[in-house]
Amino acid sequence: MAALGLLLVAATAVWMLWPDPEPRQREYLNVTACLLTDRSGISGDSAKPVWAAMQEASVSSRVKVQYLAVNGPQTVDNARSHVASLAGSQCGLVIAAGPAQIDAVVAAAPSFPQVRFITVGGSAAAANVTAIDAKDAGALRNILKQEVIALADAAS
Repeated sequence: MAALGLLLVAATAVWMLWPDPEPRQREYLNVTACLLTDRSGISGDSAKPVWAAMQEASVSSRVKVQYLAVNGPQTVDNARSHVASLAGSQCGLVIAAGPAQIDAVVAAAPSFPQVRFITVGGSAAAANVTAIDAKDAGALRNILKQEVIALADAAS
């Protein structure tokens, strides 16, 4: 009986002192990289490789990633209001994929000098806009990862 009691006490002590398992939720930095897409969202041809690269970069940098699809007419004016929405929120980096979205970023970027913008397949018309070529998927992934990591470094 004494041996059973001792075993029970030892088992309880081991159970109470056992270290907690790794937390199941990821702790992110207080910064977000945002993708602006056409109405197809992240399933569209222009956005799919960009979103995959952003998710990959998020894992290593702990930067939150999100996307916003431009609903309604796919015009620069309509997309520009979506750019303003992203730039005015927590997005420290806004990436545009799609013709109207790229043109909207180029038009709106000077109004948001504190936000970094990337146009995938577009042009860079302002100091805070970087244009990257979308043809080489490997280069696209590397550049986006570097940009997201730079965002993380600036936030920490």
